[in-house]
Amino acid sequence: MLFRLLYPPKCVLCGQILEKNRKYWCPCCENETLSFPAPRRGLPFLEHWTSLWYYDGRVRESLLRFKFGGQRGYAEAYGALLARKIAAQFPEGFDLLTWVPTSRQRRRKRGFDQSERLATALGRHLGHKPVRTLRKTIHNPPQSGIHGYAQRRANVLGAYRAVDAAAIAGRRILLIDDIVTTGATAGECARVLLTAGAKSVSLAAVAAADKDRKGTSA
Repeated sequence: MLFRLLYPPKCVLCGQILEKNRKYWCPCCENETLSFPAPRRGLPFLEHWTSLWYYDGRVRESLLRFKFGGQRGYAEAYGALLARKIAAQFPEGFDLLTWVPTSRQRRRKRGFDQSERLATALGRHLGHKPVRTLRKTIHNPPQSGIHGYAQRRANVLGAYRAVDAAAIAGRRILLIDDIVTTGATAGECARVLLTAGAKSVSLAAVAAADKDRKGTSA
C-alpha cells in the first residue's frame, strides 16, 4: 500500500496516474485501441494484419520508452491489450505463436528482443507458448533509417531463415512485432515461413504507421 502511494502506477501511454482498480491503462487510452480498423489485407505474404494503435504521438513515445528507455515491463501491458484485440478480431484462431526476431548484435546491445518479449507476454494471455520459428542471420541496417518499401524490402531480403520446418508445416501462424511500417520486414518473415510449409501467416503489432498521418516515419 505504501509503495503504491509513493510510486503510483501510471498509464503506459499517457503517464496519467491510474485509479486503484487499473493496472496499465487509463480508460481513455484503452478505448483508443478501437481507432485502429479491423484486420487488414494487402501486405505481401500476410493473410491478415492488425495493430493496437497508429505509430504517432503518445504511442511512439511509449514504444521508445519500452525499447530504449528501460521500460521492459510495458510488454505485459501491450500483451494484455493485444490479446483482447486478437481474441475479438481473429475468432478462427491460430496454431502457432511466434515473433519477428532481432539480430544477435542488436539484442546484445539492447539487452533483449522486444518482439520476443511481446510474444511471451501475449502468449500468457492467450494460452499459447511462443515458438521460435525464425533466426535472423544478417545484421542489416535498421529499417527505421530506410525509406520506401522497395528499399526496405531489399534491406531484409534473405535476412531470416526458418529454424524448424517440421514445427511450421501446415500451421496457421500468428507473427508478432512491435511496429509495422511498410510491412517489408513482416512480409519477408512470412515469405520464409510459407516457404518452409506454413499454411498461412498473420501479423499482430503494437503500432502501425499510416502514410496519411504525421509522425510515422520511424
